[in-house]
Parts: sequence; structure tokens; C-alpha cells
Amino acid sequence: MVLLDVDLGEARALEFVLECRKRGFKGQVLVVTAGTSGEEAVQLVQAGVAGILHKHHSANELCDTIRKVAAGEVYLEQAYFTSLYRSAGRIKAQNRPLLTDRDKVVLRFIFQGLSNRDIGERLKISESGVKSSLRQLFHKLGVRTRAQLVKIALEQYRDQL
Repeated sequence: MVLLDVDLGEARALEFVLECRKRGFKGQVLVVTAGTSGEEAVQLVQAGVAGILHKHHSANELCDTIRKVAAGEVYLEQAYFTSLYRSAGRIKAQNRPLLTDRDKVVLRFIFQGLSNRDIGERLKISESGVKSSLRQLFHKLGVRTRAQLVKIALEQYRDQL
């Protein structure tokens, strides 16, 4: 385990962590800081640090956090949760496949509980056309069942539906 100050003089903790990971270090890293930007905190977490702790905490809190991180737990100051959450949302949104207008319409009909036949009638396409659209959606979203499709669509595409 490494206990690391975020400010290393000329360098920053992020550079150190990235270099350690590149060289194969698999241990836990706990970063201590007087304060860092939300963006830098997100970068540290993405680089694999197990914790970020402010220096204003007591020695007992520091020791407790070291023990927890050494045991495999993670620790993040409350102040960085918003930045991390927003960053995760951006990454998730950037990495998800785009839905076509047809995909969105088919999903809305599935949410209504319509059968393939009913969807086909409403879209004025054959039932096999609906099945083809569903296969494409299953592949695009990496699912195998309608239930999984609905779950992923609601979790990741609610804003578009």
C-alpha cells in the first residue's frame, strides 16, 4: 500500500499513480490532500487510487482510513462525489450506442407490453420486420431477453424515450 500526498513538488500524485500502474503495481493507493479539484479527484479514481482523504482529519481517522484501504475498502471525501457521479454519467452516455428513431419507437411499444404482431400492425411492417428490429436492439444493447432490454433501456436511455 502507498500513502501518497497529492502534491509531489514538480509532479502530482496522478502522474505517480499512472506510472506505478503502468509498471504493474497492483497495491492500494491512498492519496492525502489539503484539497484538490473535482476533476483531478476523478482522474485519480480513474487511475485506480483506492481513496482520497483530506489532511484536516485527525491522526485516528487517517489510521482508520489506512486500515480500511489496506483491507480492500475504498474511501472518498464527500466533496468529490458530485464530480465523480457527473463524470460517470458523461462516460456512460459517451460509451452507449445511439438509438435510431425506429429503436425508440419499438422500445416504447415494448414498454406498453405489445406483442411483435401488435407492434408490426402499428408500424405497418411485418412481424418478421419487428423481430429483425428487436434482434438489432438486442445486439446493440448487449442483451438476450425483452426483460433485459427493458431494464437497460430504462437505465441508460430514459432521457431519450
